[in-house]
Amino acid sequence: MNNIINRIHNADCLDFLKSIEKSSIDLIYLDPPFFTEKTHSLKSRDRTKEFSFDDIWGSDLAYGRFLFERIKLMKEVLKETGSIFVHCDRSGEHIIRAILDNIFGSNNFQSEIIWSYKRWSNSKKGLMPSHQNIYFYSRTKNFKFNTFYTSYSETTNIDQILQNRTRDENNKSVYKTDDKGQFVHGKEKKGVPLNDVWEIPYLNPKAKERVGYPTQKPLLLLERIIELVSDAGDIVLDPFCGSGTTCVAAKLLGRQFLGIDTSKEAVELANKRINNPVKTESNLLKNGRISYINADKDALSLLKGIAYNPVHRNKGIDAILVEQYQKAPILIRIQKNNETLYEAAGRLIKAKKSKKSKLAFLIQTKENDLFESDDFLQDIVIIRSPALLISQSIQNEITLRSRPCSSHTGSQGHCLPCHSLD
Repeated sequence: MNNIINRIHNADCLDFLKSIEKSSIDLIYLDPPFFTEKTHSLKSRDRTKEFSFDDIWGSDLAYGRFLFERIKLMKEVLKETGSIFVHCDRSGEHIIRAILDNIFGSNNFQSEIIWSYKRWSNSKKGLMPSHQNIYFYSRTKNFKFNTFYTSYSETTNIDQILQNRTRDENNKSVYKTDDKGQFVHGKEKKGVPLNDVWEIPYLNPKAKERVGYPTQKPLLLLERIIELVSDAGDIVLDPFCGSGTTCVAAKLLGRQFLGIDTSKEAVELANKRINNPVKTESNLLKNGRISYINADKDALSLLKGIAYNPVHRNKGIDAILVEQYQKAPILIRIQKNNETLYEAAGRLIKAKKSKKSKLAFLIQTKENDLFESDDFLQDIVIIRSPALLISQSIQNEITLRSRPCSSHTGSQGHCLPCHSLD
C-alpha cells in the first residue's frame, strides 16, 4: 500500500481497484459521471487549458453496469469500519441508490445528504435545481462516526436547553421535576447534532480555489465528509478524483489519500493542487446568512407596491426594479440621513456606470441644497419621498393660509373668516 497512497494515479478505477489491498481503505468518496447525457467542458482560470469529459451513456443499463462493476470492487477494499459517500443529482440518483442497496445492503444505508446551495438564476420552465444528493452507506454497522454539533435554532425555547425532559404516564414528553415540583436541570448540551441537509455555498466563479474543472466541488464539502467518518492518519480514496478536491481536503486534514482518474490532464491538475493547496473560506458559513442581509428596510418601504429586488452589500444601489429599460436594469437609491443629495447622486452615478444601467431613480428623503447644475445626472431621475412631499405640502398650505386678505384682516394679519369657511 505504501507505494500507492498519497498519490494520484492516471488509470481506470475498474483496473486499479484490483491492485488495492482488501479491507484497507477507511473512507471512499466518489463523484462519478451524473448520467446527464452531455459533454461537460470548462477552461482553466488562466484560459490556457480546457478540461472536458463525456457523460453520454445511451441507456440506464449502460450507466448502471459501469457503476455496478466499480462500486462492487470498492466494497472489497473498504474496511469493516469504513464508509462510502456517493455524489449524484436527479439525473441518475435512482440508479445509484439501487446499486448501493444491492451491493452494501439497504440495512447499511445511513443517510441521504442533501447538499443545498444558491446559484445563478435559470430561466427555463419549472423549479430551479439547487441541491445535489450524497448517499452515505457503511460497510457494516460497526462504522466509524464522529458526532458534530450545530447551534440551536433561533426559535428554540430556552427551557428546552436548560431543563431535563421525561415521559409521563401517557408517554408524552414533559419537563422533569423533583419531589418539590421544581424543574430539574438537564445534562450539558453541546447543541444540535449535525443533520442531513448541508447548506454549503457553491464555488463562486471568482473564488481563488476554483481551478476550471467542470465538476469541481468546494473543499468545505469534502472536509465535512472526511471529518465525519475518519480520523487523522486514515486513508481516503477517490476513484473519480477529477481536479483532486477530495485528496486536497484529506491532506489538509492530516489524512492519507489515494486518487484515481482516467484523464491525464485532470491528474496533472490534481497534483498541482496537492502541491499548492488553495482553500476559499466561506464568509457565509462563518458569519451566517443573516450577516449579508443589510438592505435598509426603512428606506425600501418607500418602494412598496413596486416589483423590485433588494440589493445587499452595495454602496450605490438599494434596489433593482424587476422591470428593465432598454434591456438594462433600472437602479434605485434612497438618500440616507447621513448624506447630502449630491453625495447620494454621486454614488448612484458610479453604480449606474459599473452596472451599465440606462435609467436610475434617486429618492430624495430630506431637504437639501440643490445642484448648481444637473447636467451630470445622466439619466438619473430625482423623486421626492412621500414624507418629504407631505411635509412640503403642509408648509405650502400654511404659507398660503397665512397671507393677508383684502376683505378681512385678523389681529394676526391672517384671514380668519376665510379660514373658518375652509
